[in-house]
Amino acid sequence: MTRIIAGVPIPNSPFAKAVTATVFANVPPILFRHSLRVFLFGALIGGHRALAFDPELLYAAALFHDIGLTAAYNDSHRRFEVDGARALRTFLEHHRVSQEQINEAWLAVALHTSMGIAAELTSLTVLLAAGVETDLLGMHFDEVSEAKRLAVLHEYPRGADFKEDIIDAFARGLAHRPATTFGSVSADVLERSDPNYRRLNFCGLILGSSWKE
Repeated sequence: MTRIIAGVPIPNSPFAKAVTATVFANVPPILFRHSLRVFLFGALIGGHRALAFDPELLYAAALFHDIGLTAAYNDSHRRFEVDGARALRTFLEHHRVSQEQINEAWLAVALHTSMGIAAELTSLTVLLAAGVETDLLGMHFDEVSEAKRLAVLHEYPRGADFKEDIIDAFARGLAHRPATTFGSVSADVLERSDPNYRRLNFCGLILGSSWKE
């Protein structure tokens, strides 16, 4: 029987079950619960905005969006968002999802931290980013009622120290690749978490470039 949380059916097809099993086996509980809340908040915002979207593709994108922060990528020197997008693409290709949907899902995961860009693209990209913004930043509360927020939290609690713990989870996934945080919100995480981290400066790179005046 399909579970319904805050009025949102949790995808329960063989494809969705494979998504759940794959991600559950590879991410820590804090990221798994966060990803489920991202799906639910994204779906609720999609309903509020009357946007057409594929719930199963949103579910897959939401569950995979932070997988690049896990131990499997401790040797990666790509942005964690790109690692997540690549992992999702491989999964979707294995499950014979259309190339159009694969491309859309890749962009949604790769751009989920790119505020101001994701919001201008397809419904999937819009809703994945909005779900992340809701769970992490407390945005879009005017689109997700308190009753529905509480229903989501009842099923997938944030925990008393979620704010600090999620930053720590992000920091662990970024610590070995500080250069990839340039120009992204991830730089804020390392600036807070790593006393030895020094943020690259775009203006400094221009002024210090090899070009002669």
